[in-house]
Amino acid sequence: MDIAYVAVSALTLGCIYALLALGVSIVFSSLGLVNMAHGLSFALAGYGAWLASQHLGTAPWIVLGAGLLTGAASGVLICAVAFIPLHDKPNFVVRSLVATLAMSLLGSQGLLWWFGPNAKSLPALFGQTHVEWAGLSLPPDKLGAIACALALMTATLLWMTKSRAGLAIRAMMQNPEGAALVGIGVRPTAMAVMAVTGALAGLAAVLLSQTYFVSPFAGTTPLVKGLIVALCGGLGSVPGAVIAAALVGLVEALTGALIGGQYVLMTQFGFIIAVLLVRPRGIAGLLDHTRE
Repeated sequence: MDIAYVAVSALTLGCIYALLALGVSIVFSSLGLVNMAHGLSFALAGYGAWLASQHLGTAPWIVLGAGLLTGAASGVLICAVAFIPLHDKPNFVVRSLVATLAMSLLGSQGLLWWFGPNAKSLPALFGQTHVEWAGLSLPPDKLGAIACALALMTATLLWMTKSRAGLAIRAMMQNPEGAALVGIGVRPTAMAVMAVTGALAGLAAVLLSQTYFVSPFAGTTPLVKGLIVALCGGLGSVPGAVIAAALVGLVEALTGALIGGQYVLMTQFGFIIAVLLVRPRGIAGLLDHTRE
């Protein structure tokens, strides 16, 4: 077993899963919305990046920027359709869950109708030359994915802690009723949350499409992975999502290297079940207890 390759693969997967799980956790903790259309943002961003590579150029900043912008735009659309009309209605959690699931299904069928079933491939954004370091040969796609994911996650967390909009989001995460009483607008804050989390899904789509292809249903598996990582970390906990993403990525990389990729889902779900048996609220899932 190549320890260096496993370590780099685990870190790459952990970073991509963290992007997805952060989006799920931030949306749930601030808006109370389980966004089942997060996978649609992933798929739309993949196609946005592919269209940009076909018509605007294959420079990394063009493809990555197109994925980020498409993901953010899809997040705003989901907010406008599934959150704003429903957030003050009875049974909001169930209604929004059904609405986002319906958007995901309709959106996937629309992509299938528009682009067809054939998968699309993105250009190699980070080159083909392996990086030699300390006697190790490191693949450029994985190193680029790690660097981009860490940069966007750091920027997102700094924005949430330093900016006025980020402080409003944190206030809603801690006490939605109190935030509303002091004048924090639910709708503009929700738009900001959904745009940022959509951009996180968009970057994950571009980075993961360096290995896999863009297709109408490409967001299904990432949605499931993002949800289970968020649940494992404690739904609504940002630090828990990051920790769980690193652990799930490590489990996936070790499984693929030791016993084969066909057993990845089995070991991942076994690990998550074990975590939830020991900590039913997840690794850092204290938010729901605090609200109670």
